[in-house]
Amino acid sequence: MAHPTEISISPTANLGDHPVLEFLNTVPLIDGQLQDLFQSDADVFATLARIGYPATFHGTGLLAAARTLREDLRSLITARKAGNPLDPKALATLNRFLRAASSYLDLIQPHPGQFALKKVWSHQTPEQALAPVAEAAAELLASGDFDLIRRCESDTCVLWFYDRTKSHHRRWCSMASCGNRHKVAAFRKRRSEA
Repeated sequence: MAHPTEISISPTANLGDHPVLEFLNTVPLIDGQLQDLFQSDADVFATLARIGYPATFHGTGLLAAARTLREDLRSLITARKAGNPLDPKALATLNRFLRAASSYLDLIQPHPGQFALKKVWSHQTPEQALAPVAEAAAELLASGDFDLIRRCESDTCVLWFYDRTKSHHRRWCSMASCGNRHKVAAFRKRRSEA
């Protein structure tokens, strides 16, 4: 019996447990083919909002900028995970987005007697709209625990996640999809060997 290779990933799923990994996970493997979930500016805006960085940008170039940043971040995260030197070109791209950032802090009062700082970014250019992702990526690369940043162990999945479980033994992007498929395949294998 053939095993399904399709991974049911909703564009609203938060499987990565980190905004940068969620940004990378917008290219899942579906039916054996990588599918780019960024097909329009609206797709990029929806992802930015979903990962906590809502943006408003009225211009051109957002889709291309998002794809460029995403793929260079993928290169940097992959190299950092493997303990390899970072690609200078990808690092230059990240730094270009970081230099484009324009932000300020607002002091807000969510509840009487409680105060918090809220960072507000400017969105005049595609680079500025994507700057929060670039900042989160720089922080992740500089101080993230790369022992806990992993790719799903499924052979039919390319998604990343930050293992924040108490035991730090998470293996799958989602127990409901990849983890369940693995359990079913292992069960079938044991049954056929019996």
